[in-house]
Amino acid sequence: MTKVLKLVLLLLLFGLLVLIRAFEHELFYDPYLTFFKNDYLYIDNPRREIFKLTLFTTLRFFLNSIISLGIIYLFFEDRNVIKFSAIIYVLAFVVLLVLYLYFVINPKKEDYYIFFNIRRFLIQPLLLLLLLPAFYYNQLKSH
Repeated sequence: MTKVLKLVLLLLLFGLLVLIRAFEHELFYDPYLTFFKNDYLYIDNPRREIFKLTLFTTLRFFLNSIISLGIIYLFFEDRNVIKFSAIIYVLAFVVLLVLYLYFVINPKKEDYYIFFNIRRFLIQPLLLLLLLPAFYYNQLKSH
C-alpha cells in the first residue's frame, strides 16, 4: 500500500470518528448526552428506555471499534495486532456493558462520576488512544 493511499485512508477513518461524535445527537438515542453536559450531580437521572439505550450504545461502540481496528491495521499492518486488538475490544465491551447496565438500572448520585467514565469508554474511541501508543512502543522495543 502506498504511503499516500495509507494517509488518505487514515484521514478518512479519523474523519468518520469525528463525524460520529459531531452527529451523536442525530445518530444515537442517548439521554445521558444532555444529562452529563448539565450539572448532573444536582439533578435526577433522566428518563430512559433501557433496551433502546443499550442498543444504540452497542451500535456506537461497534462503529467506533470497527473504525479503530481499521486505523490500527493501517498503522501497523499486522494481523496479530488486529487479532489482539479485537480481543481487547470484545472483552472491554462485555465488562463495560455489564457495568454500564448496572449503573443505568440502579442510578445513584454518588455513582454518577464512575458511570460517566464507564459510559465514556463505550461511546468514544478511547481504547484506540490507549492501544496505538502501546503497540507503537512495543514495535520500537522489538526492533
